[in-house]
Amino acid sequence: MKIKLLMIGLLGLSTITAFAQKGVLKDAQESYDKYTVEISQKILASKAKQDLADAKTSIDKAAANDKTATMPQTYALEGAVYAATAAMDTTGTAAAAVTTAQDAIKKAKEADTKGDFKKLITDAGNNLAIYFQAQGVKQYQNGKYELAYQAFDNWNQATGDTTALYYSSLSASNAGLTNPKFNAYATAGYNKLLATNFSQNVKIYGYLSTLYMVTKDTADALKIISTGVTKFPSNSDLRNLEVKFFLMAGKDNEILGKLEAAVTADPKNKELCYYAGLAYTRVGDAADAKAKKTKEAAAKGAVAKEAADDYAKAAGYYKKALAIDPNYIDANINLGNVLMKPAIDLFNQANNLPSNATPKQYDDLRAQADAQFDLALPYLQKAVDLDPKNNAALTNLWNYYRGKYDKAHAADNKAKAADLKKQIDANPAKN
Repeated sequence: MKIKLLMIGLLGLSTITAFAQKGVLKDAQESYDKYTVEISQKILASKAKQDLADAKTSIDKAAANDKTATMPQTYALEGAVYAATAAMDTTGTAAAAVTTAQDAIKKAKEADTKGDFKKLITDAGNNLAIYFQAQGVKQYQNGKYELAYQAFDNWNQATGDTTALYYSSLSASNAGLTNPKFNAYATAGYNKLLATNFSQNVKIYGYLSTLYMVTKDTADALKIISTGVTKFPSNSDLRNLEVKFFLMAGKDNEILGKLEAAVTADPKNKELCYYAGLAYTRVGDAADAKAKKTKEAAAKGAVAKEAADDYAKAAGYYKKALAIDPNYIDANINLGNVLMKPAIDLFNQANNLPSNATPKQYDDLRAQADAQFDLALPYLQKAVDLDPKNNAALTNLWNYYRGKYDKAHAADNKAKAADLKKQIDANPAKN
């Protein structure tokens, strides 16, 4: 009889203990609920802080007791309380609270199979997001991009927020400048964002294609930037970037059609006009090089004509750029150069005439060369006037005075050429 009574007493004690622990869990829930109401009102901020502290005391007791430690509500509340504690921290000592919250949230998601505590779990994730966002911004502003990436990535892991993914990718891009392993994180993040309807995707096409170019993945860079231009055809930044990347990759023929269409759509864009001129110059250079290697006369003439036509188109686009901005130095340099190319060819033809050529043949070729040289002079001189230290401009003008025949001013031209050569040799800036 005594044994039976003793067992009944022990069972009663066990039941009382369980109820007591569930009461602690209830206290934790009530204190946390008060905190969530009060935290949004400044006047109740101190009360919210105390209620959160009371919730923490209660949830710690519930988490330490075997009978309530593994309950879904315990995990969910522990995650919510510790995440809120981290979000409120102003001393920089919240790392332990963050770790506890992350572990509890993970267990809560696994244990809460019915979704009874979904709101608590969501609240916990949101409060961790507040903490990680603040940490990420602080580290990013201090130039600590690796730490910023980690914080923003934790924010993303807590909530799946695309803004968090965006900031983590930006941080990784910056971190990749000094630690290349972060480039892969940035690439992965940007690609994930492009698979969504994220509001900043127009920028991300530019960021991702630039990152590919920086990491020497030219094929993906061109693919991504062209996809971006297709999706956002009116965005001039993407269009200009596409042009630059195709030119950098030596895809001059591939970009010509797009360039011409872009200039037609935006005829006041001096850079587009300049890039069209540059593309045609390079296509012309390729044809000119091919012509010089071609032996058969008819084929040689056909390719030479292609080169001349390309140079003429290049000159036309450079002139369009200069009509928009006469002081556009690169357009002045390139226009002077492209106009001088035929003059140099004529100059070389004259000097390479066979020994049985007549003086008239020589004089005729030199006269044609001079006329062509003079077409280039205004742009050659303008470029030097705009930037007297620019070696490309100085060299072009030097070549003009070396090639100019003009018997009446031969001595003067020779002196000018010599002076320009001194400037080039003394110029430390190799443009």
